[in-house]
Amino acid sequence: MQEAPQSIYIQDNESIEDALIAINSQPKLKIAIVLDANKKLLGTVTDGDIRRGLLSKESLENSVINIMNKTPVTVSIDTPRHIVDKQMKLYGIEVIIITDNDSVIGLFTAKDASSISLHDNPILIMAGGFGTRLKPLTDNCPKPMLHVGNKPILEWQIDMFSDQGFNNFFISTHYSPEKIENFFGDGSNKGINITYIHEEVPLGTGGALGLLPKNIAKKPLIVINGDILTKIDFTKVLDFHNKQELDATMCVREYEYQVPFGVIDGDGYDISGMTEKPINRFFINAGVYVINNSIIDKVEHNTHINLPTLLMQQINKGKKIMKFPIYEYWLDIGRMGDFERAQADYSNPEF
Repeated sequence: MQEAPQSIYIQDNESIEDALIAINSQPKLKIAIVLDANKKLLGTVTDGDIRRGLLSKESLENSVINIMNKTPVTVSIDTPRHIVDKQMKLYGIEVIIITDNDSVIGLFTAKDASSISLHDNPILIMAGGFGTRLKPLTDNCPKPMLHVGNKPILEWQIDMFSDQGFNNFFISTHYSPEKIENFFGDGSNKGINITYIHEEVPLGTGGALGLLPKNIAKKPLIVINGDILTKIDFTKVLDFHNKQELDATMCVREYEYQVPFGVIDGDGYDISGMTEKPINRFFINAGVYVINNSIIDKVEHNTHINLPTLLMQQINKGKKIMKFPIYEYWLDIGRMGDFERAQADYSNPEF
């Protein structure tokens, strides 16, 4: 049993966005707990609840009541641990709330260091870019090797995957490959295996697939751009990919911008409506993919192609490809402002 951190509690009058902030405050727990005015349990919210809500056209500003699970699994403090474990397996959950007269008094969690499941799925990290927009920092250093906090971006990525039970890595290089290879070696010092595939000329974000060895594990391959910092739970991504029987999955992120003016609707000189400073929302490519061999095999050796182009080609040929919205921490370090934000985030001891 552990005490529930205060940061995961929200009130029933708060928004879906507030629930998302609460979940991200404790990424290992992956849950927000909704209480009423008397601090009694009303429900729970997970990133899956938020994802389903947004796909059903809910807005982040809407009430959390609209998407919460109103009948969460709960136990009492006296419930034997083997019964708790059985409940977790039965309902496929990682956290069970301990209650007393509808008041939350703690949590039972399933995960600890010894319970991490190992995954055979290979990981491909695209680390060959020049990082032009981060010059002069990248004049003599590949962007994935820039330090954020106390270690390089690429090491944050590798450690994140390793912590989730992934041990088989391929790193695609082009610019200053020796700096990456000399730092990580074959990965044995981290208890993982690293194989390098070198692009003699830049092959785009998808061309490296054609350089993978033919004996690569016949499991869905996870591909990630080498300039992304994230706390995605890749077990959930793989579960979605496998349950939907997909050829590929593209992880997407909701992006929004607000028009700084009132927008006028109408036909010709007529005015039919006015919207003051509307907010537009889109799903954007998060630079993270799960790809089956059925698509990897379509990429010829030393062929330049970008992954979005490849996936659209395969969609047009009837392959089953879907998007998976992510709501965990995610940052694409494309510009200096992004790099500075990453430094601030990773210098926070509570991050």
